[in-house]
Amino acid sequence: MAVRIGVVIALTTLVSYLHILRTIRTESLEHLARHVEERSQREQAIFVIAEDSHALIKQAFEERLRAGSQEDPTFRFDTLLELRPDGTIRNRPQGFDGTRMPGVWVAPGVNADTGFRRRLLAAYDVIAQYGPAYRTRHINTFIFLTEGVNVLYWPEVPNWTQDVAPDYPLLSFEYSTISRPQENPQRRMAWTRSYKDDTSGKWLVSAVTPVDQDGQHIATLGNDVLVDDLLSRTLVDRLPGAYNIIFRDDGQLIAHPEIKLDGGTVGYDILADRPPEGSRTGLPTAEQQAHLRSIFEAVKGRASGQTVVELSEYGEYIAVARMQGPGWNFVTVLPEHVVSSKAIEAARYVLVFGLVSLLLELLIMYWVLRDQISRPLRSFTQATAQVAAGDFGVSLETSREDELGQLARSFELMAGAVRQREEALRQANEGLEQRVEERTRELKDVHQQLMRTARQAGMAEIATNVLHNVGNVLNSVYTSAQLTRERMSKMKLEQVGRVAHMLQEREGELATFLTQDDRGRHLIPFLDRLGQNLLDDRGEILELIDDIGRYTEHIGDIVKVQQNHARMPRLQEPVSLAELVEDALRFTSSDFARNQVKVERQMAPLAPVLTDKHKVLMILVNLFSNARYAMDGVPPEERRLTVKLEPSASDRVRIEVRDNGVGIAPELFTRIFQYGFTTRQEGHGFGLHSSALAAQELGGSLTVHSEGVGQGATFVLELPLLSPGGPRGA
Repeated sequence: MAVRIGVVIALTTLVSYLHILRTIRTESLEHLARHVEERSQREQAIFVIAEDSHALIKQAFEERLRAGSQEDPTFRFDTLLELRPDGTIRNRPQGFDGTRMPGVWVAPGVNADTGFRRRLLAAYDVIAQYGPAYRTRHINTFIFLTEGVNVLYWPEVPNWTQDVAPDYPLLSFEYSTISRPQENPQRRMAWTRSYKDDTSGKWLVSAVTPVDQDGQHIATLGNDVLVDDLLSRTLVDRLPGAYNIIFRDDGQLIAHPEIKLDGGTVGYDILADRPPEGSRTGLPTAEQQAHLRSIFEAVKGRASGQTVVELSEYGEYIAVARMQGPGWNFVTVLPEHVVSSKAIEAARYVLVFGLVSLLLELLIMYWVLRDQISRPLRSFTQATAQVAAGDFGVSLETSREDELGQLARSFELMAGAVRQREEALRQANEGLEQRVEERTRELKDVHQQLMRTARQAGMAEIATNVLHNVGNVLNSVYTSAQLTRERMSKMKLEQVGRVAHMLQEREGELATFLTQDDRGRHLIPFLDRLGQNLLDDRGEILELIDDIGRYTEHIGDIVKVQQNHARMPRLQEPVSLAELVEDALRFTSSDFARNQVKVERQMAPLAPVLTDKHKVLMILVNLFSNARYAMDGVPPEERRLTVKLEPSASDRVRIEVRDNGVGIAPELFTRIFQYGFTTRQEGHGFGLHSSALAAQELGGSLTVHSEGVGQGATFVLELPLLSPGGPRGA
């Protein structure tokens, strides 16, 4: 029976091995093909991006050449560049920052005629536009002119054009030669071989596109693409048991896990005759060279569309995918023994664990579950119920040295700790009521102190608002009083005394003096004009006194508003906003007239609305006063204030105050309505803060907009459009 069972197991294992080997080989090769295709698609993204960038840069460069064909480039050329003592032309050091602008290097002996200058400036403008824009895609962007010019934006090496030697052989490198007509007759984008850059010390590959004008090669534009990360991923990110290599169509080896290329500046040539041993570190051995040639020939000789090729002489499978752009081949090498070892391992598991493991595990599990786990768990369940009932005197089997024994000891310690904590909680609860009472009393004291502090702060804010608003109106009162004094001082009262003196001298002959004397005949018309002038002066003085009265009344209203604000809400009343705007303008008209401010009105006809008249008047006076101060730096003949009244929505109305003064910086928009913030040296920062609060109390808002410093500012007061027939609010 044992022999028969053994034969059955052996046959089963053999069949399983053959089936698993065939299945694993098929799945492995399919997975290998998918892996190579996905890796090549993912890794070639940096090259595809470069091709898209070149098409856009080339178009922009050609358009700039056509647009600047008639410009005089002399002034701008001399402003940006200078001729150095070594014969080169480079950026002027003053103001040059290679992290934000392109650098320029012109080889010695170049004829800088007008056409050359136009081409160089066109290249400079294009690199200045697209270099920073493509910084996240490429490490640099450049345009070479065929005369020996490099216009380069490389923020990681910002001073390359300033530090490079005057005899730098720019036009002899591969990235210059592959764009020449004889090397690139199709005039298409081309890629250099990978090389180690002598400046940055990193592995790069350059993408260049020739630019022709009138059938002549005039420039080459391009980017350097950093491939260090790609090479690292190629060597590290691989399938289990496999390895990756990359080589170009011409045989240049780009990456290999066992061949280190850091000792040179270019990759190893697979097809070249192998140099003598020791000529350079990192060179492959003769066996590696033969192996690489076999892989290269298998890749080149595979059928069209074939991804996986078997390399039978080395017992390997190779999968290849071509990477779009530089002509690279991404190859993954999978040894055949990796595939077969999986099948052998699977068969071994079928043979060994198929019989022994199952029986043994069943026996062990039965014994462990019955004697080592089930019985102790029942004891723990009983102990848990005992603790839950409040009895902490549990007793478990703690002599065992395994995990259950440790758990039993921990459970007993836990029960003791819970008992001690229960006792501590009981004692703590006894004194809890007393502590709560003490904390409550402390909180009441703190609350009373906070109430007193808040009341003092509120009184200070009300006083500040009153002083600020009264100060604005007092300015108008002072101005009207000064105008009244000036008008009184200019009244021609002394003329009355002179006429009276003249009449007293000729009291006995007044009829003759008034009818026959030259001065007497002019005396009555003079008295008529003098009386009219005095009447006019009296009228103007009375108007100024009326203004002072209105200002004084407004001061009282301000005080009442603040008193009502401190006590109870003020009831709204029907108000004509147009008349209210005119009242505010009259309050500040003398100030505007003295400072030559022209006021433009754009008033849309609106029905009376329900609002607090004095709060709106206070806001408008603040806005007009601030606008006048904002135009101090503007020439008097250009000072202009525009006041616009219009409905803004179905239930809103807006009053817009726009000046052409100093303007407001964007970073100040969030601070301008803060308490205490001001931009004037003599200001206090109360007006706009109190105005914004008043607008909110009215159910509206106060906002500001400015295009920037020197562009003026616009303040917009929006109020709810409540008709007198609608619901009244406080």
